[in-house]
Amino acid sequence: MNERPAPDADPVHAAWLPPSVFRALGSRRVRVDGEGPLADTVRAEVAAACARFGGVAQPTSAPDLLLTVAAGAAGSEGFLLGRRDGATVVLADGPAGLLPGLFEVVRRGEAAFDPALADERHQPAFRLRVLDHWDNVFVHPVMGQVERGYAGGSIFWQGGRLRADLSRVRDYARLLAASGINAITVNNVNVGEGETHLLTDRLGDVAAIASAVRPYGIRVHVSVNFAAPVILGDLPTADPLDPAVRRWWASTTDRVFATIPDFGGYLVKADSEGQPGPFTYGRTHADGANMLAAALAPHGAPVRWRAFVYNHRQDWRDRTTDRARAAHDHFAALDGRFADNVILQVKHGPIDFQTREPVSPVLLAMPHTHLAVELQVTQEYTGQQRHICYLPPMWSGVLGFRPTGDTSPTLATRLTAGPSGADSGSVSGRTPAGVLSAVANVGDDRFWTGHPLAQANLYAVGRLGWAPGRDPAAILDEWISLTFPEAPPRLRHTLHTLMDDSWLTYEQYTAPLGVGFMVRPGHHYGPDVDGYEYTPWGTYHFADRDGIGVDRTVATGTGFTGQYPPPWSERYESLSTCPDELLLFFHHVPYTHLLHSGTTVIQHIYDTHFAGAQRVAEMRPEWDSVAGLVDPATHARVAERLAEQHRSAEEWRDQINTYFHRKSGVPDDKGRRIH
Repeated sequence: MNERPAPDADPVHAAWLPPSVFRALGSRRVRVDGEGPLADTVRAEVAAACARFGGVAQPTSAPDLLLTVAAGAAGSEGFLLGRRDGATVVLADGPAGLLPGLFEVVRRGEAAFDPALADERHQPAFRLRVLDHWDNVFVHPVMGQVERGYAGGSIFWQGGRLRADLSRVRDYARLLAASGINAITVNNVNVGEGETHLLTDRLGDVAAIASAVRPYGIRVHVSVNFAAPVILGDLPTADPLDPAVRRWWASTTDRVFATIPDFGGYLVKADSEGQPGPFTYGRTHADGANMLAAALAPHGAPVRWRAFVYNHRQDWRDRTTDRARAAHDHFAALDGRFADNVILQVKHGPIDFQTREPVSPVLLAMPHTHLAVELQVTQEYTGQQRHICYLPPMWSGVLGFRPTGDTSPTLATRLTAGPSGADSGSVSGRTPAGVLSAVANVGDDRFWTGHPLAQANLYAVGRLGWAPGRDPAAILDEWISLTFPEAPPRLRHTLHTLMDDSWLTYEQYTAPLGVGFMVRPGHHYGPDVDGYEYTPWGTYHFADRDGIGVDRTVATGTGFTGQYPPPWSERYESLSTCPDELLLFFHHVPYTHLLHSGTTVIQHIYDTHFAGAQRVAEMRPEWDSVAGLVDPATHARVAERLAEQHRSAEEWRDQINTYFHRKSGVPDDKGRRIH
């Protein structure tokens, strides 16, 4: 019989690095060869593990594990894991490869020391794997300390100041290194006046964060305000073609690198949702991005320029304006006009991180531009870390999308190869050819992400950055092994049962068939079918008494389907080939339209909303049944969140079904209660 785990007394949860996962390594003889700060970090990790579990760090002979740097190595993060002369060996391409090599051994535990271990080559697919924090230095009157943050306050900032104790930031860097992340952006893309000073008189704060995360190979990026020269009072204009403005950015950037030599680069949101940009001066996004690129180029660093640009003041009566089209309309024609250290950062879907969207056509339309795919780890539209929603199956669908047909290379392959004709390696110093970015989801909550099971999304995004083709279920199993060491089969089975299909469960009881939104304006939590329907935000479903959905076809709608290459343009255009799960994203159809599944649209809405809420109801006793196998604090937090998820799922079920029953007048053919 399994003993009840002792209460987790640590003030901060260990996430996927509890001390016990180092047992296999720490009970052996381990030597680390290599020079520099990263090698020193690995030696310190090994020494701590050996001190805890009785092993020997830095033995003079015959180690069981050797972590070393290959002679003449190029310095990448890659490494070889294998066996040599009776020992397990991590042969790193450079010092940067020692850390991921160490954590690969930790992940495998005893299996890393199997005499039959075959040689394996490990190399990250995406060169830059960055988490963008939407943390505000100064508390925003509407968005608070962390915009779209669901786990408390910022781990970096408090009350307009840098936190005095950065030990938790260092612990965070350690977690990120163990998952595969190698960079963070420390402030919100919506850069306020106060945050603009991070470039100048608050630069020391950024340097302090960089010092805290540097031992784990994490580089710091900063979101910058395009109008910084004006806001800081130095110039009357921010025109990107003005020589004085270009000199300002060059000298400011020189000071940044003089203070932080390994600074990662800039992130920019411009001409979007009220943020300033080059449109003010009649310039293009290429003009704006290239100005910042010129300032960063001498330092071998990139600017990431977000493609999230659209009209958020559109007339809801005008069906010709389509928010989904906006990014492609703004950027596709600029392909080939961006400097080689500009990375155009594109949300994975054309709208805004909805539960179900097609892949953004911008990611398919700019072969001569460095592109980054942007994911959202923070669960803004997927339950806000109050609902269990394991997102890697969605992300894998994006990364595995085949842009020109079922046998073509995947989107991940295209992105990691870089622009057509470019070197697949580093284009300009530290400017990588493959970039995966994600909006972060941590806060100062004890469990990092508020919901303990939401930690799996944070872990998984780094793992997919290394290996985008990896099975999400295998990543989840890996996370379970680390977070719940020696989990008995019953606990492991329960976690898979709760989490494997949780994204699809969430989709069942929320917005159907790719229509999106239907959330309460502002905070985006809970159902509100018409909440955005008559607003200027461009997020409509156009439900009336006859049907629902947005006509985005070339033949009769906004023409959005034409932004895709064949065969996707044809598949999405035609009702006969459009996938059911995206039907209402691309088409306006009657409620009686028959899906490929054989049911009508309206019956599908009823069935899925009843099924989704029922599935959440079943989750609660399933979790209760493993109470003795999980520490009480973790179990209690998950149970509390599941209770809220159950309440919310029933609210979604009742509001969505009632709305469409009243709108359509079509009864549920199963005779269930609809209010």
